Amino acid sequence: MTVAFSPDGQRLASAGVDRMVKVWDATSGQETLTLKGHTEVIYSVAFSPDGQRLASASGDQTLKMWDVTTDQEALRLTLPEAVGNVAWSPDGKQLACACWDNKVRLWDPTLDRESLTLTGHTGLVSCVAFSPDGKRIASGSADHTVRVWDATSGQETLTLKKLSLPRGVAFSPDGKRLVSGHYDGRVRMWNATTGQEALILKGHTQEVYSIAFSPDGRRLASASGDTTVRL
Repeated sequence: MTVAFSPDGQRLASAGVDRMVKVWDATSGQETLTLKGHTEVIYSVAFSPDGQRLASASGDQTLKMWDVTTDQEALRLTLPEAVGNVAWSPDGKQLACACWDNKVRLWDPTLDRESLTLTGHTGLVSCVAFSPDGKRIASGSADHTVRVWDATSGQETLTLKKLSLPRGVAFSPDGKRLVSGHYDGRVRMWNATTGQEALILKGHTQEVYSIAFSPDGRRLASASGDTTVRL
């Protein structure tokens, strides 16, 4: 299962093995929208910065963009491999895709073209996230590392090694913290500049597939293979 807050914190999107994207009222828990179209498991969902679009990444090698005001599919990108995770840049002009060919690919959804490829991981890339200022990208991989990259040059700036398989990464709204969800069921929090580990959160009994900060940075949602979402 994967989860993502809308920019205003009022909605929560979730998706998973049923190949559907569902949108919920984050306060009441009521389901408000169901989006269908993927043919394989959905590994990631992400709202655009303006909250009007929702991207979903799937094992069917497609990245879909939905218009959540009309409930319609607005764009479909076909990639070389399955897409494990997707993230919007803060300005809404780029989508970062965590691909199973060991690369992070940046796409311009308007022009439907790849704008930058980040290489360095030696295993499939499972998760990706932009920093709030759009200057950095974090990625987690089956090579048991979390890496931070310069979003303009593609230069690797930080590497966190010897971790349980990372399944989700997210920056805090102020960009000072980086959290990662892992196969061992733990969520780890890091100093996003130095890489020093600050906190380990326990509670899930299976791998953590996805994590997301609320817009105010006070809440952290985590979704796990134990079929629970924790806040």
